[in-house]
Amino acid sequence: MSDAEPQIKYQVRFDWGVAGFQALAAEADVVVLADALPAVDVARGFPTPLGAHTVIAATLATSALVADWALARQTEKGDRFSVAVVAVGERRADGTIRFAMEDLLVAGAVIDALAERGIDHCSPEAAAAAASFVGLKRAVKHLVKASETGQALADTGRAAAVAAALAPVTDAAVAVVTDFTFPA
Repeated sequence: MSDAEPQIKYQVRFDWGVAGFQALAAEADVVVLADALPAVDVARGFPTPLGAHTVIAATLATSALVADWALARQTEKGDRFSVAVVAVGERRADGTIRFAMEDLLVAGAVIDALAERGIDHCSPEAAAAAASFVGLKRAVKHLVKASETGQALADTGRAAAVAAALAPVTDAAVAVVTDFTFPA
C-alpha cells in the first residue's frame, strides 16, 4: 500500500478508528467522529490528542445537525470545506479494533446528510458508507440494538444508554470536541 493520501482529492472522506483519524485529520477542515453508542469499556481506550484539529462528534440523532454545521462553515469559508468522517469503532478483548457496524451507519448518515446539502464530492470509501446507511435506513434502530455493542451494553445493565442513543434529538447543538478516547 502506498503512503500517498488517495482520499485527499475528495471533499468528503471516510476511515476507521484512531488510525483513520491520524490518516485523515491533517488535511481536513473538520473531522467528524461517528460514534453510535458509548464504549463498552472506555477504560481500555486510547486517549487521543486532537491537537489543532477541529473535531465534532456525531450520532444517528445528530447527523443532520452535523451536516448543517458543516454547510454553515463552508459558507463562512467561501470555498470547499473538507470533511473527514471517522467511524470510531470498538475494541475486541485482544485489543484490536472491531469495526462496529453501528458507527458505520452513523458515518453513512452524516455523509448522506452532507450530500443532501450539496457537500457531495465523496471518496469511494465515503460513498460506500453512505450507501450502507441509505440501504439499511429502515432497519437502523433494530440493527444498532442488535449489534455487538448494543448487546454488550444491554448485558452490562446499560440498555438505557442504547435507548438514549436512538432517541430523537430536539435541542442539540454541534460542539467542538477537545479530547476523545478511541476504544480501539
